[in-house]
Amino acid sequence: MKPKEKSWKEISIAAVCWKPSTETLTGDWKTYMPVRDLEKCTRCLLCVLFCPDGAIHWKPEKGDIEFDYNFCKGCGICANECPTKAIEMKLV
Repeated sequence: MKPKEKSWKEISIAAVCWKPSTETLTGDWKTYMPVRDLEKCTRCLLCVLFCPDGAIHWKPEKGDIEFDYNFCKGCGICANECPTKAIEMKLV
């Protein structure tokens, strides 16, 4: 009988997770989450380019971006890089 695979929350501190982040929902790590002001946003896509987790996606069919909070860790890089300050980090 194969033992049950551990989740990322069960691995030892400083251990290396054996799964890519695309297979593990990592969004519950965050303390802050990005909230976008639609009126300030120019859709320059810098947030998409700078997001280290690939949690911001351009949706061409909508002509807009979308945050994937299942993978966003709340680092704030998107808010820091936004030239129009359209993204604000809010406490979860």
